[in-house]
Amino acid sequence: MQNLILKFVTSARAAGLRISTSETLDCLNQLQHIDPLKESQFSRTLRANFAKSHRDQRLFNHLYDLFFHELRVNENLSASEKISHIKKEISTQLKAELNSSSAMTAIFDFLDGDPANYLNLLRQIESEGTGTTRGFGYGFGGMVRRLDIMLAINRAGASVSQFLSKNRTRIHWETRQDIETHYQQRLNSALKLLTGNRSPGAHRHRIRKSYDRHLGKLGETAFTSLTKKEVQEMRDAIRALVRKLKDTVTLRYAVYARGVLDVKKTLRKAAQYQGLPIEIVYRKKPPRRGKIVVLCDVSGSVWSSAKFMLNMLYSLQECFTKVRSFIFVSGLDEVSHFFEDHDVDQAIDRVMSDADIAYDASTDYGQTLREFKADYMDILNKKTTLIIIGDGRSNYTNPEAGILNEMREKCRRVLWLNPETEVFWYSGDSEMNTYQAICHEVRPCGNLNQLMAFIRELIL
Repeated sequence: MQNLILKFVTSARAAGLRISTSETLDCLNQLQHIDPLKESQFSRTLRANFAKSHRDQRLFNHLYDLFFHELRVNENLSASEKISHIKKEISTQLKAELNSSSAMTAIFDFLDGDPANYLNLLRQIESEGTGTTRGFGYGFGGMVRRLDIMLAINRAGASVSQFLSKNRTRIHWETRQDIETHYQQRLNSALKLLTGNRSPGAHRHRIRKSYDRHLGKLGETAFTSLTKKEVQEMRDAIRALVRKLKDTVTLRYAVYARGVLDVKKTLRKAAQYQGLPIEIVYRKKPPRRGKIVVLCDVSGSVWSSAKFMLNMLYSLQECFTKVRSFIFVSGLDEVSHFFEDHDVDQAIDRVMSDADIAYDASTDYGQTLREFKADYMDILNKKTTLIIIGDGRSNYTNPEAGILNEMREKCRRVLWLNPETEVFWYSGDSEMNTYQAICHEVRPCGNLNQLMAFIRELIL
């Protein structure tokens, strides 16, 4: 065990891992208190002593996999005295046929299970040209040396194959196959190290999907195609995004709390100091945040998307001075109090079941607009952004475009989010062609990425 650890330390140092003598002694002492045959305990003990940073841990994992797995593959070949004799013959032939350069010597040692010289050679190549002087041809030296090593690896593989082919009658076919596999695996490992590809364990770590990548793929999935687990992930993602944006807005207004820079007064003050703006003057009145009014369709045609839209409404409560939320199918009802009095999941459940509307009625956008005009028209003003969420399918009833136009005249802007695929907007009973001409902006919002993009633009 001690010789094995010392050999691993030598290889690790050659690869650039800094390991002191005291750390090696500590590791050897600790190995006496664990079961070395349990790899989890063995690898953790080595990692705790030899890897001291994130970079060291990645390098350690790579070296551990190389030394204790890749180079130990088919190590039982050494158990047979006859096979060991054949391996010595192959090694002798390699040294006789190929030149004895430092690269070939390192490859010979690597094939014999000692990677230290080869790792040290690769580290020297990596460190070439790290100085400050860079010009035409920079990096070609390392490229040429890598090419020489690659050619040497190919020559070594060809020499092994030639030896086994010449001794087909003397060496049993199973033994010949095992030896060829043994050398081919080690040559492949040497080639992967040379070309920069990591070991299988490190490769798995490198390509493992991060949560952001997973969320990016999930973000392209339509709301109508989500599983129950993906629905919860989307809710968490929306809350996290709005929380970040809210922090940005809070910081912005904290800065503005002292007022906006008053350029004219600052320049007048600078005249007292020979033109230097030593005293900065701010306007006392901070900017005010806008108001939001939302009308959300919760009919059967957009039922699956409506929950995400309501989740967005809940998240927006603290980002604006006032958010008034309404849901509708045929008539409408205000649900702002649900968002103010309950947490998000309970609020959405209440909104989708306890509001004073007929959930199973046929959608009638015209009736909704008429009720809004009669009861809530006075809440709109030039500081209000009106957001309408729905597919615009009104079952061939009067769309009441005139009322929507009146609402537009009273608002700062009117935005329409349509969760339906854009290609179907103008088919059947859809009134999107009528409504689009009135709104300031109409945009598709059928997946998480589109919803997040809208939230960012709305808040920032």
